[in-house]
Amino acid sequence: MQSKGFVRPAWVGQIGIAAIAVLLACLCGTAFGASGGAGTPSATPSAKGSPTGAPAAAPSAGAITLLAATTTPRKSFYFGFRYPRLGFTIESTQPENDLRVDVVNAAGEVVKTFYREDVAPNVETKVRWDGTGNDGRPARNGRYSFRVSPQTTAATAPAARKATSSTTLSLGFAFYGYAFPVAGPHEFGMSAGRFGAARSGHTHQGQDVMAACGLPLVAARGGRVQMSTWDDAAGNYLVIDGKGTGNDFMYAHLAEPSPLAEGDTVRTGQPIGIVGDTGDAQGCHLHFEIWSAPGWYEGGSPFDPLPLLQKWDAYS
Repeated sequence: MQSKGFVRPAWVGQIGIAAIAVLLACLCGTAFGASGGAGTPSATPSAKGSPTGAPAAAPSAGAITLLAATTTPRKSFYFGFRYPRLGFTIESTQPENDLRVDVVNAAGEVVKTFYREDVAPNVETKVRWDGTGNDGRPARNGRYSFRVSPQTTAATAPAARKATSSTTLSLGFAFYGYAFPVAGPHEFGMSAGRFGAARSGHTHQGQDVMAACGLPLVAARGGRVQMSTWDDAAGNYLVIDGKGTGNDFMYAHLAEPSPLAEGDTVRTGQPIGIVGDTGDAQGCHLHFEIWSAPGWYEGGSPFDPLPLLQKWDAYS
């Protein structure tokens, strides 16, 4: 990759965009859908996070039993296409019950709380978490669980009893801030593919991830598409301004122009294109860069993305 010479043309190549969009839509319905990725290249989530509500003025609840609880998806991302969602049903000795639903981390600490009043027995209640804590900040990577309890005894979950042998009681899920950008078999480039490797007149500004041409690429972090165009060195490339990070993320050598255009909103884990070898690439791979604030060729600086890529790879 060259360290200079990128230009912002007044047009974005359209060759092959429709074909890529169709391919990505098919792929997203399987692997991406199971991991919290987008169902289509669109960035609009299926629904917003649920309102938190407020504690009841005089909370009341009967003896509560959790009859059913289903959490989907089992892996989600911050600013992802699908938020963690809980659907649950209770049994109670009262017709109306004031409940709270907590998102709890692996250490048992409450990260987010939703309050619900007058919840009826044997009627499903749904809660969707947008990944932010009670403090408004994105939650940390890790394992989480929903916990349903009466507002009168907030720290104690009710007894769990399946309504039938086939009833699901599923409360746990994984949540991450970033997704690994290559959705398929890959290897990290060595020596010349590393950040800082010598180039003619400059140094390598990113990390190469070797993968077969045609494998899907997804957004490591959602945000706004800052660039989506062509460069003789980078080939088809994309720059995304990462939501809530101050960093920009650059993806180069895409096989075809991305179906996303400048200004589009993209979600974490959403398909953005496919692995290629366009530009000055030698072999099929993703060239991946991360730039510090204020951003890509806007006063920021590239830094070695390999430690982060290895971290994301470990849980993807």
